[in-house]
Formats: sequence, C-alpha cells, structure tokens
Amino acid sequence: MNKTADKFGSYSKDDVVFLLKDLSGYSLEGSIEQREKNIQSGQHYSETLPIEYHPPEKYLSLFWETLDVYKRKTALSTGAVSEQIWKQKGKDTVLVSLARAGTPVGILIKRYLFEVYGVSLPHYSISIIRDRGIDENAIKHILMSHPGCEIQFVDGWTGKGAISIELTKACRQFHEAYGVLLDDTLAVLADPGYCTNLYGTREDFLIPSACLNSTVSGLVSRTVLNKSLIGPEDFHGAKYYSELEEADVSNQYLSAVAEEFPAIKQEAAELAKRIMENPGEASFKGMEEIQRIQEEFNVESINFVKPGVGETTRVLLRRLPWKILMKDPESPYVGHIVMLARERNVEIIHYPDMSYTCCGLIKKTGEKS
Repeated sequence: MNKTADKFGSYSKDDVVFLLKDLSGYSLEGSIEQREKNIQSGQHYSETLPIEYHPPEKYLSLFWETLDVYKRKTALSTGAVSEQIWKQKGKDTVLVSLARAGTPVGILIKRYLFEVYGVSLPHYSISIIRDRGIDENAIKHILMSHPGCEIQFVDGWTGKGAISIELTKACRQFHEAYGVLLDDTLAVLADPGYCTNLYGTREDFLIPSACLNSTVSGLVSRTVLNKSLIGPEDFHGAKYYSELEEADVSNQYLSAVAEEFPAIKQEAAELAKRIMENPGEASFKGMEEIQRIQEEFNVESINFVKPGVGETTRVLLRRLPWKILMKDPESPYVGHIVMLARERNVEIIHYPDMSYTCCGLIKKTGEKS
C-alpha cells in the first residue's frame, strides 16, 4: 500500500494519522466553472479538485468572530457525542474520521476523551466518496494494526444523508467481501438531517470549521479517487497544500474549542445521557424536504440540492451556486453565507418552510442565473 508521506498536513501525528496517498506533486485543480461543467458532463467529482485560495481577510475575520461566538456550542456538541462513544464502545475504540470535514471533529473527540477520561484513542482519517465507497485498504490497515478494535466512524455534520447512506452500503460490502462486521453508525456534531442516532445536536448550527476549506482542515485537500493515480493497493489520495501554511488556522481552531472542555464537561455528560435515553429515530426526514425543494425549483438532480449550513457553505466555496434558500436571513448562523453569496452575486431567497437553516442550489452549467 502506498502510505501517506511522513509529513502530511499541519496536524500533529498525536492528533491524527492520515491514511491517504500523497498526491501533492500532481496538478488536479481546475476553475470552479470548468470543474462544475466536467462534473455535470459525467466526470466524477473525486477525480479532480477545486482550486484553493488564501481566504480573504474579511472572511478570515468573520471566521474568528464566528469561532468566538460558537466555540462553546461546538465544544458542548463534541463533548456530548464523545461521552456517548465512550459509554457505548469504551477503551477499545479506534476513531476513524471521514476526511476532511470529519478530521477536525475526530481530533476534538480524541482530545475531549483525553481531557475527561485520560485515554488516548487511536485516530485515523480516511476517505469515503459518494457513489465510490470507502477506502477498503485503509480499513484493512486499521483492523490489522488494532486487532479486536471497535471502529467508530466520525464526520462533521449531516446534510441530506448521502455519506451516511454510502457508509452503510460500504460496511455491508466490506462484510460480504471480508466477513468483518463494521458498525455503520456515524458520529457527528450536528445531525439536522436526522441521519444518525449518534450526535451532539440536531440543530443546524454553524460549526466554525465549515467556514473554511483546507486552512481549517490541516491543509489537506478533498480526497481523490482517480484511477490514473490510485492503484488497487493504494489508499485513496489527497494533496497537502504547504503553500497555504501562513493562512493555516487548523490548530488554533482546535485549541479554541478544546479550551472550553473543562467548563462544559458536566453539561456534556448530562446532554449525552438525555440523547442516549431518547435519541429519536434516524428517519432521514430531511430527504422529504429536499425532494420538495428539488421539485419546486425544478432542479435536475437531487445532488444539486445541498441542505444545511455546512453544505451550503461548501456550495459557495467550491461549486457553481444558483440560489441560496434561507429559513431566516437574519439568523446568526448565516452571516458568512450572506457574505459569500453577495461576493458571488447569488440570489438569496427567504424560505421559512424548511427545518434546515439554509439550503444551497447548484446551477446547471450552461444556464443563466
């Protein structure tokens, strides 16, 4: 297996080990417009990467303001989901975050459990790709390295549930191929789509790490599965954007949230207890709303409808946005989205009849706004 380079990303190896092939030497980026056109013409999104830039100063300022306001809420959600993982799986747990939105969350869970219980759980970050599945070579590597372990998959948040569904399918296929049962329960900070029973909150709130791309995710790109670069024995790939080091806030973000852990640990334990007693059904109820929105706005593919604060942010950062629906344009969770939408001349529509805070619609290439 082609393992990740010794120095990959800006996180400490004590925080996370990336099981990804280093593709830093390859040119995989294209303009947002050209990439969107290629994706809509049939190229899979995982074969290329969006260009990543230094975040503008005003946007970075907004990130710091957002972090200051929501670091406690992020810490509390981290604590609540960490407490559930610890009580359900214990010391044999291996945290496996789904790169890259899951990576900082996995690190925060690891740090919380060390802070509160004095345990240092192994943490790996691996690739899962919609319609392509999970990196089975990475899973096999983890199982060989930790015989008898309990894998806990971790992501940042849920949207309409595409990755939750992909994970369930991947775990089933892994069992059929290798006879190993994996727990497909996905641990997330926020589950507004009702896609899992292991969450910190079901409120669609602004997790500050959703505001930025690689500069809050260890300077690691999205994951890549391109057959011209990834062989059958390789891990899925990614790039390390060392040229963005001066703009990197990944470790400051982690420290700011983790500093809140001592103050919230009691509340987190109580919240976790309440969730475990009554987790509520993982009904994927958000999907009904998404289908209604797809029909109402005549959107060709459900993949062009991206609900939730995190997913809407991603649409504005790296896709070709068409419209942004907002439950409440005055919500404190959408300040950065309003800023991005104005920068890109994207229409914002007041749309109160949805449970998500906001929803991004992707433009069909060739169409005018």
